[in-house]
Amino acid sequence: MERKGNLMTYRPDIKVFDATIRDGGLVNNFFFTDEFVKALYLANLRAGVDYMEMGYLADTDVFKPEDFGDWKFCKEENLRRIVGNNETDMKLSVMADVGRTNLQRDLLPKSESVIDMVRVATYINTMPAAIEMIEYADSLGYETTCNIMAISKANTADIEEAMKLLAKSPIKAVYIVDSYGSLFPEQIQELTKMYLSYMEPVGKAVGMHAHNNQQMAFANTVESCSMGASFLDATVGSMGRGAGNCAMELLLGFLKNPKYNLTPILQFYQDYILKLKEDGLKWGYDIQYLLTGKMNLHPSSAIAFTKENRTDYADFYHQIFDLEP
Repeated sequence: MERKGNLMTYRPDIKVFDATIRDGGLVNNFFFTDEFVKALYLANLRAGVDYMEMGYLADTDVFKPEDFGDWKFCKEENLRRIVGNNETDMKLSVMADVGRTNLQRDLLPKSESVIDMVRVATYINTMPAAIEMIEYADSLGYETTCNIMAISKANTADIEEAMKLLAKSPIKAVYIVDSYGSLFPEQIQELTKMYLSYMEPVGKAVGMHAHNNQQMAFANTVESCSMGASFLDATVGSMGRGAGNCAMELLLGFLKNPKYNLTPILQFYQDYILKLKEDGLKWGYDIQYLLTGKMNLHPSSAIAFTKENRTDYADFYHQIFDLEP
């Protein structure tokens, strides 16, 4: 499988997907101000971003509403408070986690919602439940994707079986999700080829969602894109859980499509992301996240390390050897 496109051209099939509120919300429990969310919405519009993820559609029986901001639950009235009827070319999405979402209760028919897409997040071992959710969202009129989390922990046979199931489903795209930031471009290349071998023949796309534990998020996104992935996730300032994600400012600076405009994202970074950092929110590459990425571990131990303001990196490195399966 050859690379698609080159550094002097652009592919019109590429869709840039802003996940700042959703993945970034894991940093501050989704307590973004309306001003912040509205400013990001307008910046994405001006930048030519194709999709903006507004947050999660989380189950209030699982998560207490008082512990989180509005964007953990994405109720319709809160969405419309920001975007009105979203009479724009940019589409909006929410993420629905298997086992943490009640779609039958909380997802309105598409005709009654400003949301365009439901992204179903699943681990490889809960694929049947994910497909059930995908089919339900599709029946209500939504675009759907399947985001297979922690793919670095899955074996090839299970991934291939999941691809066969998803190829028969109504998804628009299936995502490679490097949840632990443990993968390198060579591995991403092979995964992208595998995903495309199942999705391309049935007219479905492949997406890439990268984490930056080993400072590979941008490189992995570019590698996946070069092999044919077309749905590319990014967050402004790389804001996201733990080490963060592929930075939107890097991605828009790389893509050659003239529809994309970097300036509004830089202005938003200047006006809003810097303020979050000044207020003490922490995310992004650091040694503890490097180490969990290297060990292919969930970043929860590194997040705890960060909250405790620890700097005993060598001790931490040897402590997490005991966490390796």
